[in-house]
Amino acid sequence: QAIQAINGHTSTSAEEFANMIFQKIDVNDDGELTLEEFITGVERDEDLMELITKSFDLSNVLKVIESG
Repeated sequence: QAIQAINGHTSTSAEEFANMIFQKIDVNDDGELTLEEFITGVERDEDLMELITKSFDLSNVLKVIESG
């Protein structure tokens, strides 16, 4: 939530974001994501890759830390 807020992506809650990821890439629908499922799912879905890249961009976090 903190990273999303710093990056200005507050329209989706952390819970909604996690649910969306599970719906898209939990291929065996067991409610758990292995690292392999996550990587494969993100690699196959360009929109999801873009969303995750933007949501977890730490450059703004580093700027906040550097500025005190």
